[in-house]
Amino acid sequence: MEQILDTVRAFDGVLELAPTEGSGYPEPAWGDHFFFYAPDGEVPQRVQPYATVVTKDSPGDTLSDLDPPDRRRLNIHVGRTTVTALTGHAPGGRTPPARDFRTTDTLHPHPVYGAQGWVAVVNPGPRTTPTVLALLREAHENARRRATRRSAPGAG
Repeated sequence: MEQILDTVRAFDGVLELAPTEGSGYPEPAWGDHFFFYAPDGEVPQRVQPYATVVTKDSPGDTLSDLDPPDRRRLNIHVGRTTVTALTGHAPGGRTPPARDFRTTDTLHPHPVYGAQGWVAVVNPGPRTTPTVLALLREAHENARRRATRRSAPGAG
């Protein structure tokens, strides 16, 4: 996971939000990482991150079993079409397909947000790292394009 984090941190215009105790962010976010395109260094308002790394289960999101030590899940917004192409699951509704979301080094539709175009990998390893690095580059570039459109004259 460190190789992946280091790669994303090197993207042009990336902003990593990594809340810790005392940071002013709520405790459920402590230890997690949120990645935005923000060349000004400010967390964008009304914009979701394009990738996250979560380090623990949260209410309503326990299928990946992230509470044991050394389990982290990389989540990437890739769009619904790409979720289908990568996982064989056409997102629709909130019910996840029958699969074991605890499996490591495997691309899954996100267990909660797959319908919104997110994929997830618990502990990416040799099988998924090349794919997730490419997906992260594409997600970053998509976020950059969206930010450029929002900041164009007349955009509202």
